[in-house]
Amino acid sequence: MTATVIIPTLNEIAHIDTLLAKLLGEPAAVVGEILVADGGSSDGTREAVSAFARRSPRVRLIDNPERIQAAGVNRAVAAADRHFDVIVRVDAHALYPADYVARLLASLETSKADSVVVQLTTRGHGGFQRAVAIAQNSKIGTGGSAHRMGNVSGWVEHGHHAAFRRALFERAGGYDTSFEANEDAELDARLRALGGRIWLDTTIPVIYYPRATLSGLARQYFRYGSGRARTSYKHGERLRLRQMLPPVVALAIGFSLLGAILLPALLVIPLLYALVLLAASSLFAVKERWLGALMAAPALATMHIAWGVGFLKRKALQIRNRKHMIGNEIERVRRTKRGGEAI
Repeated sequence: MTATVIIPTLNEIAHIDTLLAKLLGEPAAVVGEILVADGGSSDGTREAVSAFARRSPRVRLIDNPERIQAAGVNRAVAAADRHFDVIVRVDAHALYPADYVARLLASLETSKADSVVVQLTTRGHGGFQRAVAIAQNSKIGTGGSAHRMGNVSGWVEHGHHAAFRRALFERAGGYDTSFEANEDAELDARLRALGGRIWLDTTIPVIYYPRATLSGLARQYFRYGSGRARTSYKHGERLRLRQMLPPVVALAIGFSLLGAILLPALLVIPLLYALVLLAASSLFAVKERWLGALMAAPALATMHIAWGVGFLKRKALQIRNRKHMIGNEIERVRRTKRGGEAI
């Protein structure tokens, strides 16, 4: 098997040179081509990719005018050499082992899976980003999802996207580019519906660098929550307990803060939540032997509440749209009946 490696980018000059050099270090029989789907970078990313393309025919720059990752991957798959039957998705701002693609191909071969997903470990540079990484590597931060906390390889419903057999990816229609986030889980739902099997390989390490500010983290997790609501609605999927908790937390804190105007005792709810997060971050600080781990508490609060608010807002929009559709259908039926009576 030989892979087409696809890298969606937008202003990734800090990482793209190292990543391309590492991927080109794998044999052409493994990495047949590298397509960089760029969303209009203005920091020199495009020029760096073009320089690599002049030196190696395996590298190509693909324009991604939609500027979102899902659209970039779809465009690159459409432009890929059809002699290569595996698609490998690589994110520019992550760290991969030198033989990453070779190991993915081997995992596809031995597991006989249609898709191989990998475990994601978060690492931070500097104070707050390191605290965010600690939060995201914890059960209270991720809910214990298999591709974040699991240590045993096996069949899963979803994981961090790495390799696909091209035929099934195309049969499923690729990513749904209307999704602002959670497009990976949504695609996995369609792959499973087509009979595809997804293998989590925990032996292939991927290091991810998280957001370094609270505002960036909040925007990211708001999109995550909104995307999960869209996926569950589109495919009729029930939420897992770990996915239900953030909306419950957001609702409980919101109602308690509003209700405290009339009943101050309700403030015990956000107080207890804050104490839980403080206790968790204190344990992190002891384990890491680093007092800065206490900053994991605001990171966790941001992750939980932003995810929950994003989910709830999307659900509210879905309910409103559904009521609107039902109202339009009722009105259409009434008009049809009136027309029939007139005849």
